[in-house]
Amino acid sequence: MNPYVLMTLLSSLGLGTTLTFASSHWLLAWMGLEINTLAIVPLMAHHHHPRAVEATTKYFLIQATAAAMILFASTTNAWATGQWNINGIESPIATTMVMAALALKIGLAPMHLWMPEVLQGLDLLTGLVLSTWQKLAPLALIIQTAQAIDPSLLTAFGLTSTLVGGWGGLNQTQLRKTLAYSSIAHMGWMIIVLQYAPRLTLLALVTYIFMTSAAFLALKASSATKISTIAVVWSKNPTLTMTTDLVLLSLGGLPPLTGFVPKWFIMQELTTQNLPLTATIMALAALLSLYFYLRLCYTMTLTISPNTFNSTTPWRVQATQTSLPLALSTVMALALLPMAPTIVMLTT
Repeated sequence: MNPYVLMTLLSSLGLGTTLTFASSHWLLAWMGLEINTLAIVPLMAHHHHPRAVEATTKYFLIQATAAAMILFASTTNAWATGQWNINGIESPIATTMVMAALALKIGLAPMHLWMPEVLQGLDLLTGLVLSTWQKLAPLALIIQTAQAIDPSLLTAFGLTSTLVGGWGGLNQTQLRKTLAYSSIAHMGWMIIVLQYAPRLTLLALVTYIFMTSAAFLALKASSATKISTIAVVWSKNPTLTMTTDLVLLSLGGLPPLTGFVPKWFIMQELTTQNLPLTATIMALAALLSLYFYLRLCYTMTLTISPNTFNSTTPWRVQATQTSLPLALSTVMALALLPMAPTIVMLTT
């Protein structure tokens, strides 16, 4: 892709997200979401592969449907209350429709079916943008409208997403689909605690971005897209294999890695709110997710493809990819647990 075109598209992504962040009017927020969608569509389709074009078409139709629902809900609220303020949404029909539309945009279950298929058709870097940056603007709107949304609806979305994300990833053979279900499960953790402690939602979002960035960049560095291909990654780069395993375990929420921090605080907050059953279900759903992360780790470290060489010599070639983003995201994805007390003090 032409560098100037790429710079324009990336700038438009930033502009759309910033516009949604800064807006207090539904039309401006909708405009930011549309700029975001239109900016990422060329990035998704620039390989001209049939799977990429199919994924782009699915994504565009889903995002257009969600945008139409947001427009209809905001118009309904303006008709009932006489205002377009995001924080002034009061109509029960409008709040439910807005939440459903935003859930469709970020891939919350049960409106998640598009996400694994779309992510499977993209290259890893575009999939990283779709899994992280594209969720910021809808999540900002969900946080702003959370107090007007029925708490039982948020709880239902959160529990369903964690369960579906855990179950859906168990039988996957494609790494991008596995990471898509991982994203669905993590979105559930963010939504479940939003009504009680929005700061924990932001903490979970930041740690999720670090961990997912490290996972996508590690897979990009090893050129792996299927579980069967990661079995030979150890012979290319043993150090990368070890850190990728740790990143996957961090995504699963194992201490002493960074991924344990948000799950620990969220379960503690749910228990404080007298919701022990909800916290128990979330913990069991986390075990489902941990299983398929452990499956990936087992494939990377304890199995050998039957047609590979034991020698690492054929794979010792000069690396052509930049490693700084991978190194930074890996460190952040693995080493933030000792900072947990400081994080709590800064967020309270």
